[in-house]
Amino acid sequence: MDGSAIAIGVGWYVVFLFSTVCHEGAHAWAALRGGDSTAFDGGQVSLNPLPHVQREPIGMILLPIIFLVTYGWPLGYASAPYNAQWAYSHPKRAGYMALAGPAANMLIFIIAVLLLKLLDGNVTGSVTNVLSGGAVLSAITLLKMLIFLNLILALFNLLPLPPLDGNAVVMIFMQESTARKFMELMAQPMMPLIGIVIAWKVFPAMVGPIIDLVYRII
Repeated sequence: MDGSAIAIGVGWYVVFLFSTVCHEGAHAWAALRGGDSTAFDGGQVSLNPLPHVQREPIGMILLPIIFLVTYGWPLGYASAPYNAQWAYSHPKRAGYMALAGPAANMLIFIIAVLLLKLLDGNVTGSVTNVLSGGAVLSAITLLKMLIFLNLILALFNLLPLPPLDGNAVVMIFMQESTARKFMELMAQPMMPLIGIVIAWKVFPAMVGPIIDLVYRII
């Protein structure tokens, strides 16, 4: 593996770490604003990656590095703790807490696009070019990584399937009594597994055209 490939790999990991920490930090902040201090007490209302990594070392370190080595870009997971009783008592607040994570990724996506416009004039290259990277880990390359990864994180997490954020976001639009019944249904042991299987099947077919369209627009 040459120096440029290592630099690209490091860049991908830094972008993954930053984007994931912002996502989980936003969840934690929204929960605190809504009256649940569980994540705050764990130090996760922060952009410091340490408390997030300490909570999910496999999802934040091991798995992303394995995917980087195997596929050339990172895939992992993280989580912010919350009080389940608080969420049940305040389902709409729980919905806004869930929305905060993808919203943070969309904000990063928009800022990265604007900065790329300033630096590059327009986005050059396709998603394939972004994934393969280049010889030099430049600011433009990092911005393209931010654009790609944060769009993926936002879209995937907004799927209305358990255990993804979108499954809780829909409670914002429900009556609280209906939302509580919905939470009870989604808490059934098999529901997260069913949701992940469906998401794994649906998302690849959905995300490709969306990303290509976004890159053409910007």
